[in-house]
Amino acid sequence: MSTEGRARVAPTADTVANPARLLWRTALPGVLLAGFLVLPFASEAAGEEHLVSLATRMIIFAIAALGLDLILGYGALVSFGHAAFIGIGAYTIGIAASHGLTEGLLTFPLAILSAGLFAFLTGAISLRTRGVYFIMITLAFGQMAYFTATSLSAYGGDDGLTVWSRSEVAGTKLENDRAFYYLALAMLAGAYGLCSCIVGSRFGRVLQAARQSRSRVQALGFNPYAYQLVAYAISGMIAGLAGALLANHTEFVSPAYMSWQRSGELIVMVVLGGAGSLVGPVLGAIAYLGLEEVLSRYTEHWRLIFGPLLVLVVLYGRQGLIALLRGATERA
Repeated sequence: MSTEGRARVAPTADTVANPARLLWRTALPGVLLAGFLVLPFASEAAGEEHLVSLATRMIIFAIAALGLDLILGYGALVSFGHAAFIGIGAYTIGIAASHGLTEGLLTFPLAILSAGLFAFLTGAISLRTRGVYFIMITLAFGQMAYFTATSLSAYGGDDGLTVWSRSEVAGTKLENDRAFYYLALAMLAGAYGLCSCIVGSRFGRVLQAARQSRSRVQALGFNPYAYQLVAYAISGMIAGLAGALLANHTEFVSPAYMSWQRSGELIVMVVLGGAGSLVGPVLGAIAYLGLEEVLSRYTEHWRLIFGPLLVLVVLYGRQGLIALLRGATERA
């Protein structure tokens, strides 16, 4: 089969969508980006400058959810240990800072590569399993990373590690919250662009085809295992970037970053926003953390309220918030 023929494996819904839907998919990321760009100025004018910190957290977890969506939404790989990559990225920053290394041009790539290496090594084993076995083995690797972090007594152990100084870029400290906010936003835009290029490439189409039928992909001459492993490593690297940003944002690193509950929250963000849509995980992170912020003001048992809301979204918007928004705009 020719290269041209192979490149047309598994056309996606986007490639056959009507022009209105394509316009809608293009407009929504632009609207979200514009909203994030003006938020610091709007919050300052309203006297609600704490919103910048909340929005920064939303951006960071949107990056992590975006990386997870690459394998969950497009590869149907449900990783229940994805928070381990966030923790590895965060601990790389924290440990480097404890030794006086704060240059972001060194520590950020190191955090990304460390998480990517762990993802590659664990993915090489995990991807030899399927279904619930894949979920359990990723959970096992995530817990392994969690308990390893708790055993690092030199770096705080269970108590975590304080990051006494944020990273710096070319000698400029990232102490200014607004400057750090825009750095995180730029990295979210970069991660979104990278994932968009991957999904739209032949690599992305093979990954999606493997989700539907591995045997057919193999019959076309592709190795689905290799494609899934590379996607898993890239997903881990994106989560490592989120971890590096999170360590700088909170100025603290904890084994809790690697807990299975955190991995579950990432899955909820992806499903809530709409798996397999790229912009969906961003919406999911905004909705999840926004609801957490609002509901926690009224009760510490906010999850009892959030749970039924999530069930309603799953029942009436099978593709998450992005499907609900699309349906509302198409009916308008």
